[in-house]
Amino acid sequence: MKVITFGEIMLRLEPEGYNRFLQAEKYLATYGGGEANVAVSLANFGLDAAFVTKLPKHEIGQAAVNSLRKFGVDTSYIARGGSRVGIYFLEKGASQRASKVIYDRAGSAIYEATAEDFDWDKIFDGADWFHFTGITPALNQNVADLCMAACKAAKERNITVSCDLNYRNKLWSKEEAGRVMGELCKYVDVCIANEEDASDVFGIRSEGTDVTGGKVNHEGYKEVAAKLQERFGFKAVAITLRTSISANDNKWAAMLYENGEYFFSKSYDVHIVDRVGGGDSFGAGLIYAFLQNMESQKKIEFAVAASCLKHTIEGDFNMVTVDEVKKLAEGDGSGRVQR
Repeated sequence: MKVITFGEIMLRLEPEGYNRFLQAEKYLATYGGGEANVAVSLANFGLDAAFVTKLPKHEIGQAAVNSLRKFGVDTSYIARGGSRVGIYFLEKGASQRASKVIYDRAGSAIYEATAEDFDWDKIFDGADWFHFTGITPALNQNVADLCMAACKAAKERNITVSCDLNYRNKLWSKEEAGRVMGELCKYVDVCIANEEDASDVFGIRSEGTDVTGGKVNHEGYKEVAAKLQERFGFKAVAITLRTSISANDNKWAAMLYENGEYFFSKSYDVHIVDRVGGGDSFGAGLIYAFLQNMESQKKIEFAVAASCLKHTIEGDFNMVTVDEVKKLAEGDGSGRVQR
């Protein structure tokens, strides 16, 4: 099975431990980004995963490429050019202090990419699945147009398309997101969202939910999923359901709406090591489960378990195996030493 993902990989810079930006005297440098994270997860699951983007030819661009290659991600479709790699700064939260992200990505190579940089006929040759997120078209209209071209090319070849709505208010307004994503979602088969995305992007809300207050009405998301499916004709809708107790502790679950039926996963009490990439690991788990033709309940259990494990791993990438995910999904969450 071959999966193509398209987006931006960034240099991730973070202070040591739980230091705040104002305390930082040095930063840990790694790489990550929504669709790149999905590609790494899928490669670790044993699938043929390719990541498409544009990166500079200099050493920092090459380091970003290398960060993917070491996990077996196909980087042969990455266009080279431009002058800079996008950056995001991460300050990890603790207890009641929230994590913070500051973007420095304007003018990065992907911002300046053109249609000539990507040969979708070649990229999609033999592909089974295409994935992107709402973060990518949020960068600028140029990149949104590239996403549209990719979606159209995928649908022409009957390739399944998935999209994680992934609304980021630091990148664009709700109105602009609704307009652009509304057009892109016409080409999407599997829609992935968190407990806020449908409301932020399309104004579809779950009654009785107060995300800030830590109250998530799981039953209300049945109506959200049904309305999303009705509006866009999605074959499936998956919604992650995070109840935030603090920056360190969350309850984590999800729902899948498929073939007119609703499937809820078990709920996990998660003590967080690093929550960045949690949604991406869920998306990757779901894609893998679909490509393995799992039953609907097993699909959502596998995706949630994969994401649960990601919360325990430093960095953007989810470095777990299929066997580890299945073991947790099947009920072994003891964390006992394996000898």
